[in-house]
Amino acid sequence: MAEAAEAMTIDELARATGMTVRNIRAHQSRGLLPPPEVRARTGYYGPEHVARLRLIQELQGDGYNLAAIKHLLSRADGSAEAAHILGFTRTLLAPHEAERPEVIDAAELAERFGREGAARALARAERLGILLPLGEGRYEVPSPTVLRAGEALRELGMPLDKVLDIAERVTKDADGASHTFVRLFVDRVWRPFDEAGRPAEDWPRVQETLEHLRPLLTDGFQAIFRRRMSHGIEAAFGRELEKRAKG
Repeated sequence: MAEAAEAMTIDELARATGMTVRNIRAHQSRGLLPPPEVRARTGYYGPEHVARLRLIQELQGDGYNLAAIKHLLSRADGSAEAAHILGFTRTLLAPHEAERPEVIDAAELAERFGREGAARALARAERLGILLPLGEGRYEVPSPTVLRAGEALRELGMPLDKVLDIAERVTKDADGASHTFVRLFVDRVWRPFDEAGRPAEDWPRVQETLEHLRPLLTDGFQAIFRRRMSHGIEAAFGRELEKRAKG
C-alpha cells in the first residue's frame, strides 16, 4: 500500500482522477477497483488506485463496456504475464466499430419503447446483452445502433416482444458464426502457442495475428450477409410480384 504521504481519501481520489465519489464507489462495488486500506475507520487510496481508475477511463474511451473491462482486468491481475495478457485481451475485446456505449434511464426507455410489459422486456433485454444495468434505474447501451434498430421496428407497429424475438434469433445466428471464427483462431494460433508454453517472444506474433484476422473475418461475414440479404429480398419480392401478376 502507498506510504501515508501518498494516501488519499475517496474525495481526494475523486479530485485526482476527475471522477465523482459516486462513480468510484460504483466501480468498487462491481469489483473493478481494489478496496482501500482502512485506518481508524477511514479508507485510504494510493497510486495503484489512481492508475486503475485511469485505465478504466481509458478503456471506456476506447469503447469498452464495464463488463468487458472487468473481464479484462480479472484476467490480467496477479499474472506474471500481466502485460502480455492485458495487451492481448484489449485486442481481443476491442470493439469492432467506433460506436460508443450510451447510458439511458428507465424513463427514456419507456418513452421510446412503451410501458407495456416493461419489466419483462427489461429483464429479457438484459439477458440478451442489449442493456447492462448500472443501478438506480440507469442502463448502459453497449450498441446504440441495436437499440435504434429496435426502436425503428416499434415505429412500424411491431410489438416489443416480437422485436426481442428478432434480437434473440439474430443473436443466436451471430453466435454460431462467431463460434466458427473463434475456433479457427484457437485451433490454428492459440492452441499451438499455449502448448509451447506461451513463449514470451511469440506474444507479439499471436497478438498481431489476432489484430489482422479479427477485422478481416468480420468484413468477410458482413460481405456474405449482404449478399444473402440481397438474394433473400430479391427472391421474396419476386414471389410477391409474381402473385400480383397472377391475381
